[in-house]
Amino acid sequence: VAVYGINFDTNKAAVKPESKAALDEIAKLLKSDAALKLKVVGHTDMVGSVEANMTLSQARAEAVVQALVGQYGIAAARLKGYGVGSLAPVATNDTDEGRAKNRRVELVKE
Repeated sequence: VAVYGINFDTNKAAVKPESKAALDEIAKLLKSDAALKLKVVGHTDMVGSVEANMTLSQARAEAVVQALVGQYGIAAARLKGYGVGSLAPVATNDTDEGRAKNRRVELVKE
């Protein structure tokens, strides 16, 4: 499931403040189904090396996990962060707008 509204700046893993509404919705979903476990998959645009993007995408996934655990009280055992770098773009990497769309997090039900 793609999560729209969790945004990152280029080469940054910090969840931007405007991502709060999306995090609120994810937390609501998790609180409504206590058995639900999610993989949090971080993505990057194609700027930078493969190695750097893998590390960055993992950090983005972990930042979302930490936000859900720390700000919303979701049990850490219900969330697992993974990074896939720039391997699965949803938009072109030829424009600023496309690259921004590729800097994202997706949720996958375990």
